[in-house]
This record gives sequence, C-alpha cells and structure tokens, in this order.
Amino acid sequence: MDGNRRFARQLGLNEEEGHIKGKDKLEEMLYWCIDLDIKILTVYAFSTENIERDSKQVEKLMELFEKNFRKAAEDQRVHKHKVQIKAIGALDRLPENVRDAIGYVEEKTKEYNDYHFNIAVAYGGREELLQAIQKVAKDVKDGELNIEDIDEKTVAGRLYTSDLPDPDLILRTSGEERISNFLIWQLAYSELYFTDVYWPGFRKIDFLRAIRSYQNRQRRWGK
Repeated sequence: MDGNRRFARQLGLNEEEGHIKGKDKLEEMLYWCIDLDIKILTVYAFSTENIERDSKQVEKLMELFEKNFRKAAEDQRVHKHKVQIKAIGALDRLPENVRDAIGYVEEKTKEYNDYHFNIAVAYGGREELLQAIQKVAKDVKDGELNIEDIDEKTVAGRLYTSDLPDPDLILRTSGEERISNFLIWQLAYSELYFTDVYWPGFRKIDFLRAIRSYQNRQRRWGK
C-alpha cells in the first residue's frame, strides 16, 4: 500500500492525513475483497525499515495502528462476515500498546474462517527467512530434524505465513515496480501487478483492472 505521503503532498495535506486516508482505503479494500469472494488478503502496512523513520512519525503511526486494531475488533462487519484478523511480522519490536491491540483483535476473531485479513507490520521478508533458517538450525541441533529431511515445506512451515497458501497476486500501488522485501519466499509463483495510482486514491475500478489482468494471464496459461 504505497504512496500515502506522496498523495498527501499532492493535495497539500500533512503526512498524518495521508496515512489516515490510506487506512480508510484499506477498510474499503477489505470489503471489496469480500464482495468478490476473495478469501485471503495480506497487506504490507509497516516494514522493519520503517521503524528507523523519524520517531515522531513512527509514534503517530503506532497510535493509528493501536486505534484501528481495536476498532476492527469491534467492527460488526468483521463479525458478520467472519473475518479472521492476524498480524504478521516481528511483533516483539512493536510498542506494548500496539501488541495488546493486536492480541485483542486476534482473540476476538480467532474462531472465524470465512475470510482472512493479514496485516504485515514490523515485517521484513529477509528477516522472516532468517528467523525460519534459525528455527530449522535449532531443530537440527536439538536432534528434532535431520539435515536430509529439510525441504521447501520445512522452511515454509516456519514462516509467519505457515498456515496460509502462497499468494496468487501481488499488487503494488504508486508506480514503484519492486517488491521491497514483501513475502519474498511466498511470491515465487505469484502474478505481479503494478499501478501508478497512489494508495489512498486507489479505486475499486483500479482493483477490478488488476483482477482482470490476473484472470487474463490465467486464461493464457490454460490454452
């Protein structure tokens, strides 16, 4: 979800207003997915690199995260559609109040299984892989795993997304055409779609174009 700050500058708004508009767009996106019966949505909300940004800006973002995780836990639409909400990433690097809010929404939605909404926060793809490798190494050292038994499933089962299928489609807004450390193991066979629209300005028609592009690619494979 790239382009909140650039969107804000374009409209003469401050950066915080850009992030708020980005948050509002994310709520829209979740319900677009439900309308289209897309069962799993994973969004890149905050990277490990973002932690190094200006401390005041990070503090404002953490306040926004805490507020909206708690808001999602009470959103009747989430409960109506049985949306399980989870955060993935190095959550121990987040402030305690944000971790508490994450725990609250995860507890409130843990029994749901119709839709899955995953929010990557304090997330980095390389860090995720390093942690998975460390877990594999520890299991080998402890005698719980033989080296010759290590395969793709061994690694995938130790990722943050171990209980999820790999993504079919990766979509990035704002005109940047790179992955930026997002799901770098999981996207090996994903379709990639880039659009020059800033995230807060992303419309449902833009989303439908991405879906159509994905479907066209699938049809070509089927010939």
